[in-house]
This record gives sequence, structure tokens and C-alpha cells, in this order.
Amino acid sequence: MNNDILDRLEQLEIRLVFQDDTIEQLNQEITTQGSEIARLKEKLTVMVNKLKDMQPSDIVSQADEPPPPHY
Repeated sequence: MNNDILDRLEQLEIRLVFQDDTIEQLNQEITTQGSEIARLKEKLTVMVNKLKDMQPSDIVSQADEPPPPHY
């Protein structure tokens, strides 16, 4: 019986080590993804600001175009 308990304890310890390693890997991945998301948000903000700052086109929209003289 004592051997059985020691074997079970050893198996639990092995599982714990693997779980700790998996948790650490997942934590690193989440940290990496968080940094990447922050970088992409920053780029998106820059792009949105550039689009807002662009000069309007010299082409007049059809709604603003005066009607032809034959009307």
C-alpha cells in the first residue's frame, strides 16, 4: 500500500510539473499577443488619423455639381 501511495504521489508531481510548464507557455503567449494587439491598435490609430487629415479631393461630387445649362 505504501508503494501505491508513493507511485500516485509521483504521478501527481509529474502532472504538476507539466501543468506548470503549460501555464508558463500560455502566459508567455498571452503576453506576446497583448503586445501585438497594442502595436496593431497603435498602427490603426495612426492610419485613421492619416485618413482624417487627408486633403479632400478636387473632384466635386455629383450632388454638389450644378445642373447642366439645358435644364
